[in-house]
Amino acid sequence: MIDCLLLSSLHRNLLPDFFDHIEVVNLLESSTPEHEAMLRALKRPELSVTLTKIHCWNLTQFSRAVFMDADTVVVQPIDELFEREELSAVSDIGWPDVFNTGVFVFQPSNQTFADLVKLAATKDGTFDGGDQGLLNTYFSDWATRDISRHLSFAYNCSIVSTNSYLPAFKRFGHNVKVIHFLGSLKP
Repeated sequence: MIDCLLLSSLHRNLLPDFFDHIEVVNLLESSTPEHEAMLRALKRPELSVTLTKIHCWNLTQFSRAVFMDADTVVVQPIDELFEREELSAVSDIGWPDVFNTGVFVFQPSNQTFADLVKLAATKDGTFDGGDQGLLNTYFSDWATRDISRHLSFAYNCSIVSTNSYLPAFKRFGHNVKVIHFLGSLKP
């Protein structure tokens, strides 16, 4: 969604040729001094706008949806994700007790959106200053409540991981369904 906001009007006019539904949303940014300090410490101040992704919960014309960051690429069909429950996601490679918000299954709800906006405005709403800290705070029982909400790494495979654990990639790489280009450098 955020990419649509940053497109020129010329390019925005091309979107209907490629997408069935386009939603233009307002930018949501981390706004507390604590959040800004966390993003500076991570050396990723550009992540302050990632809170914009919570607008996906306003897509209430859908009963279930899959959110994917713009830096993900689907390499095999993922239709089965639409059978999963909210909030289904892949563990983060940096701290497996939290989920990575690059790919997740959710159920649109105006109430969830309102709750997330309210939480984001608080000092403790996000532990990393961005959307991942916010969503992991809101869905704080993800790691322990229901293991069936944990998706295989194949749905959010980071390129960084293929380099750090090459034997596993050689063994399981054929199962990868989504590649996620994590970090500030993108292809």
